[in-house]
Amino acid sequence: MRTYLNFIGGEWVAARTGQTYQNLNPADTRETVASYPTSGKEDAQAAIIAAQKAFPAWSAMTPVARGRILSKASQILEARKPELAEALTREEGKTLAESSGEVQRAIDIFRFFGGLSYTLGGQTIPHELPNNLLYTIRQPLGVVGLITPWNFPIAIPAWKMAPALVSGNAVVIKPASQAPGPTLELAKALAEAGLPKGVLNVVIGEGRAVGGELAANPVVVALSFTGSYSVGSQIYLQLAPRMARAQMEMGGKNPTIVLADADLDSAASILVNGAFFSTGQKCTACSRAIIERPIYAALVDKLLARTRALKVGNGMEPGIDIGPAVDDAQLQTNLSYIDVARNEGARLLCGGNRLTGAHYDKGYFVEPTIFGDVTPDMRIAQEEVFGPVLALLVADDFDDAIRLANGVKFGLSASIVSNNLSRVHQFIQRIEAGLITVNLPTAGVEYQLPFGGTKASSFGMREQGQLALDFYTETRTVYLKHTA
Repeated sequence: MRTYLNFIGGEWVAARTGQTYQNLNPADTRETVASYPTSGKEDAQAAIIAAQKAFPAWSAMTPVARGRILSKASQILEARKPELAEALTREEGKTLAESSGEVQRAIDIFRFFGGLSYTLGGQTIPHELPNNLLYTIRQPLGVVGLITPWNFPIAIPAWKMAPALVSGNAVVIKPASQAPGPTLELAKALAEAGLPKGVLNVVIGEGRAVGGELAANPVVVALSFTGSYSVGSQIYLQLAPRMARAQMEMGGKNPTIVLADADLDSAASILVNGAFFSTGQKCTACSRAIIERPIYAALVDKLLARTRALKVGNGMEPGIDIGPAVDDAQLQTNLSYIDVARNEGARLLCGGNRLTGAHYDKGYFVEPTIFGDVTPDMRIAQEEVFGPVLALLVADDFDDAIRLANGVKFGLSASIVSNNLSRVHQFIQRIEAGLITVNLPTAGVEYQLPFGGTKASSFGMREQGQLALDFYTETRTVYLKHTA
């Protein structure tokens, strides 16, 4: 068992409450993974003060100097990749292969923004008069707060931290209590890489106490949040009265449209990948398959065969495709939505049960589940489950499929499976989603491209890629007249 502390002002410190809690391995609850501080408002305030003190000197450094620290941290993380991947699997539950890929993504994100530091500047624009110079500069905001979820416990903190830090901001981050260890490991790597004390602070604790202070404290000038719509909308209401900058990523109900011309084997693979990998615990996971009527029966047969072949178990074991839910609360949410779908008249085609027996009794395992006869008014077709549950809807034609796909409040990611070039381009133009994929799963994004959704999925500027810098900086415009 690992023992972690908060990271405040460059020091590892216990919570002022004096309280701790322990996280269990969701695949085997007999194993205690780590002990963490149960922090409160005073810990968050101490972290904010430390960040405020560190900001002037950090922001005065050149972007290139800041970027070198990120690049060095990426090297430190790469040397620890196997250890970090194993720890992530034991705490969050995803398979070791998925954890290894996520750690590599964090490494790449730090390396990307380290390199991007060489381009972190403004523009020079011609003036209409001689002897005048117009240009823009980017300036950091100050102290920014980050609130991150448990489903990508090293990648999401990395993709928020890296642009915030390279831009010259001081950071206070509250990772989700279910899997905060990887965020603390990022802090360790950055400290070893030479990050000045107080520039990055990590506080582990309950959302209302720690996250509430980040949202309410006037020193925090911007906050980036990833989590549920209900929590994100509450945080936004706390930020709005003082006009603090807000970036909210708040989930999805992502569709994959399969047209009649699609290759059915490819479509089945795409649906299984998008719906069930990472136990469906992705904001970009496919939870609705919208299938044109002529191919519905044939595709369902292939989809069921592939789903029943998936191996569910401890992600540390070879050959496992799907790990457990992250904790008992998420497991109960999954099972509750399965019951709701049954009661609303959806037809259970596959799965639907908590797995039991020698390999499952000590973990939070649920069968990958598929429902047919789903209508768009059902909760299973409208609400985010965040588990391995896929709803199948039948479309009469392409226009009907677009109507069904857009008929939810979310708009994060969407996919189409088709070889009809005209339909593909129509889909790209008409679908209400920020992340659009063609002949690919809804899940899976690259760090060098912007990320974000439409409608209730996102609010504020985009994350990832070069556009991520826009949220963490403000542009200042300079008019300069000089003599001939």
